[in-house]
This record gives sequence, structure tokens and C-alpha cells, in this order.
Amino acid sequence: MDTSAELTLGYIPYLNCVPFFHHLKDNGFHGTFVTGVPSELNRMLQQGQLDVSPSSSFEYARNWKNYLLLPRHSISSIGRVKSVLLFSPVELKELAGRNIALTGESATSINLLRIIFNEFYGLHDVTDTVPDTPIEVLIKQQQPALLIGDRALRLAHQLPPGMKIFDLGEIWYQHTGLPFVFALWMINRSALDGFALQLAGLGRQLLQSRERLINKPYPQATAVAETVGLDVETVIDYWQTIDYRLEKDHLQGLQLFFQLCKKYHLLADEPELNFLED
Repeated sequence: MDTSAELTLGYIPYLNCVPFFHHLKDNGFHGTFVTGVPSELNRMLQQGQLDVSPSSSFEYARNWKNYLLLPRHSISSIGRVKSVLLFSPVELKELAGRNIALTGESATSINLLRIIFNEFYGLHDVTDTVPDTPIEVLIKQQQPALLIGDRALRLAHQLPPGMKIFDLGEIWYQHTGLPFVFALWMINRSALDGFALQLAGLGRQLLQSRERLINKPYPQATAVAETVGLDVETVIDYWQTIDYRLEKDHLQGLQLFFQLCKKYHLLADEPELNFLED
């Protein structure tokens, strides 16, 4: 084993990941960060270009035999998530036969939207596409569209006239009573041979990092607020909204999502949930 090698860790440059990463190196992590949106990191993790990363829960389901899950960590919501939003000029039930413009950044959010239309509203003729035109432009033109991450947070605070907002985390919770797990911490199995010790300590380091930031959020919230176009209180409120745990009810919600994905032929099979052993 090359003892000089470093763990390669995917970094999503969204506000919801700041609690994981901001103090991570202060808490003993030694490795390399590789930045990308969720869809990019999904591909890199699958191809072995990353050792570990927060990644779309749908990516785990699609290629679960390649991965192990890091216990106790996720990016989830219990009710509103505030950053996975459908913008629409009409109520959801009035979107029958319409096409939804999608961001191409997240596989999980796209498939959650499909589940919501099919399972909760009985709308089986809603289509979706990833357009060339920026999603924000289409929303200003009164077209229904899904937007995620910091872009969704910003647009929600600058809502174009005539548009409504539907929070996908809130809709899921209203219909299931369960958390929704948008992202999991996933380990490419090939990393186990060279980085077993580092991976064993990563869970503790992530926990210490996010607890430190959540307990004292103002310095970093002040630092990032202007760069993302939001005020400090909005940033802190968002961090306090996200649920970073992965417990029994989260796993129940995750398994229900996978069952529904199989029901509507978004997945061929339901995955097993395989975790890195403590």
C-alpha cells in the first residue's frame, strides 16, 4: 500500500454541504477534495475517480453493488427541504399533460418528482426534459420547472409574479410521514483496500465538523451569505432545516422511495443497503 496516498473525497459546492466540510480538516481529515455538482460526482464515484462522496441516493440504488454506505450521515429532510423546489404557474393537479423543465444536476430529485406525480397525484402523463435554456429563464416565462440547491433557495426569495412553489421534501412527508433522503455518503468499494483506516475515522470527523458549525453558525454563514446571494439568517435557517442524520426512519423512507422507483420502472430492482462496518 502507498502510505503517501490520500483519500479522494467528492465536494458538492452547495450550502447544504458546508456543515460537513468547513471544519473537516480541523477534525483530522487528510485527503483531497474534488468539487462537482451531484450528477458529476455520481459519475466520478461510479468510475472510481473518487473514493468517497456525498452522492445522490438514486445513484446508490442504481449501482449499489459498487458501494458501501457510511453509517449515520445523509442529507435529508423531515418536511420542507427548501432547496428542491418545483416552480409552477398552476397547482400540481393542473399539470396533467404538461412538460416539466429539469435541472440536470440531481438524479434523486428528478425521480422524486416523477414519484410525486405518479403515486401521490395520479398524473401519469406528465413528461420532463432537461432544456438548453437556463431553468431560471423558463420559470420567469411561467413554465413549470424543477430547480435544486442554492439556485432554488435564491429564486424562492425572488419569486417571479404568478409562480407558485412546491417543496418536494414537504410533499413527500405529507404523503408518507417519513424523512426523505436526498443524498448518502457513499464509498467506492475499491477504496477499502488502501484506505480502511481513513474511512473508519471519516464518520467521526464528519460528525464533529457539522456539529461544530451548527452550534456556532454565524461566522461561516456571514462568510458565505453574500457569495450565494442570501442573507445570513436565511443561510442559518437552511442549515437548521436540513437533517444530516441517517437513522431507522430515514432508512424506512429510503426503502419506500426505492420501492416506488421500482414500481414505476425507474429502477430495475430494489438495492440492498450495505454499510461500512464500524
